[in-house]
Amino acid sequence: MAVATAVGFGVAVAGAPPAAAASGGGPVEYTTSVHGDDADVYAPGGRARLPVVLLLQGANVGRAHYAPFARAVAALGFAVVVPDHRRSVLGQTGLYAEEAQAMWTVDWMRAEDGRAGSPLRARIDKGSLVLAGHSFGGAAGLTLTTGTCAPPFCAEPATMPAELKGAAFYGTNNAPRGGGANPPVPNAVPVALVQGTVDGLAAPSAAASTYAAIRTPPKMLVSVKGANHYGVTDAQNPAGAQPDPSPQATGQDTAIRASARWTGMFLRTALGDRWAAAWLYGVGDTVDGNVTVTYVR
Repeated sequence: MAVATAVGFGVAVAGAPPAAAASGGGPVEYTTSVHGDDADVYAPGGRARLPVVLLLQGANVGRAHYAPFARAVAALGFAVVVPDHRRSVLGQTGLYAEEAQAMWTVDWMRAEDGRAGSPLRARIDKGSLVLAGHSFGGAAGLTLTTGTCAPPFCAEPATMPAELKGAAFYGTNNAPRGGGANPPVPNAVPVALVQGTVDGLAAPSAAASTYAAIRTPPKMLVSVKGANHYGVTDAQNPAGAQPDPSPQATGQDTAIRASARWTGMFLRTALGDRWAAAWLYGVGDTVDGNVTVTYVR
């Protein structure tokens, strides 16, 4: 039986798939530019080809706040790219993700894999992009999975790239602000929602109704016990972001590790990793007491 364990901010999973294991050298971290946006990259060492995770930030949450979460996801066999994307939304200028970042990241993947001096030269799986996202960024990503271009998440014309294979979003829903039924989510790729049970900004009930609205399986709802809206950032209520009035009832490290573990394993499964699927649908929620999980395969 596989057993999930946490080591620091990393995620070690017993019997980890080969792509998640480094074949030499320490973790890779560096700063790059994606379509003019400063971005941080996190990846395991070694020589294996890596699928890319684009992490779409929450509103006015700087990229550095996702470093522990990004490192933990990267440890499962990904190159994680976290851009700071600044633009204006409803007259307010700040850090707001948008759908077009997916295509920009595909362009970056192709260029970075061949760039002389790149720490990831000849290590990027240029055909495999997956999404992670938080709050506003998750909503942008969720909209993109449907192939639609909708404001305020689509400032520039955007289409879903063929390289996109799956998505997992934290603190994200499409519940109408004025109440009523959720619009359907006609997703073209597998989608997971990772949700803190004490989130005071994005209600757990809204995540549940959004999960029900996702039309095409595989889909998953992972409830992280005691986590609030900032369970994936390095600290509570990052400066500049809207504070969560609901205090977190678990440790920050615990929330990050659980959220990263389930995000990474869902995304590996979406990419066709059979070992990850066996863990995700077999023993994962049995050995991880920090979550409850609902899914349709």
